[in-house]
Amino acid sequence: MPLDGFNDQTLSRRAMKAELLDAETELRLAYAWRDEKDEAALHRLIQAYMRLAISMAAKFKRYGAPMNDLIQEAGLGLMKAADKFDPDRGVRFSTYAVWWIKASIQDYVMRNWSMVRTGSTSSQKALFFNMRRVQARLEREAQAIGAQLDSHQLRHMIASEIGVPLRDVEMMEGRLSGSDFSLNATQSVEDEGREWIDTLEDDSAHGAEIVENSHDTECLRDWLVQAMGSLNERERFIVRERKLRDEPRTLESLGNELGLSKERVRQLEAAAFGKMRKALEAQSGEVQHFLA
Repeated sequence: MPLDGFNDQTLSRRAMKAELLDAETELRLAYAWRDEKDEAALHRLIQAYMRLAISMAAKFKRYGAPMNDLIQEAGLGLMKAADKFDPDRGVRFSTYAVWWIKASIQDYVMRNWSMVRTGSTSSQKALFFNMRRVQARLEREAQAIGAQLDSHQLRHMIASEIGVPLRDVEMMEGRLSGSDFSLNATQSVEDEGREWIDTLEDDSAHGAEIVENSHDTECLRDWLVQAMGSLNERERFIVRERKLRDEPRTLESLGNELGLSKERVRQLEAAAFGKMRKALEAQSGEVQHFLA
């Protein structure tokens, strides 16, 4: 059924006028689509069960989505069901289609509930669509026997009832507690148009911090250049290859190139670092801050 250009009332009226299929006709249409790709058979099958899709879509109106959009998603689920239905399994198409329709609607509701993805795992979906109902029932049952449930007990009972981890209940409770709002919305009339975004802390570097970091970087570069100047050519080579390359070389590879043992290269490296430390400490008392 083409859904564009129709409101939910029009779609509902058209669906209610569609034929009711008996099991034999339904099976014949399903075989015609599966084996012969008969589009007329597919269209007739979908038309006949569009009333089922609309009925299921109506159950999700409480989540705030437009009814026409819910019907669109239900129709998509119905078409997926028709495409994947195997008539050889001996199951009525309506029984099979229910699961595809429900999954399509639920995915749509969760995608559009919040700009922040509400959940994608099976436990999160179970919570999203059942938590409020289960919570209300548990509260009614406790009230009936005169019991008082605090929030911690209630979360544990919900997790046990639905069969999900407690952390998922706590996470979903926070996400369902309120809808999204714009950071550019004003806080109140008294704030003279002050927006919520104005209350966010700017975590970018300030001008003074940028200048200070730049100064420190330049000082360190100068100190390191002078410290490297205190080394002989072989020591500078070892330090460069071991510490200044994107992929530092191993002691063994340097030993093979220099004709030295791996242990000797390690000793030369340690001696070079010792010389550099002394040279750096001689530059300024500030360098102790960087070497600590």
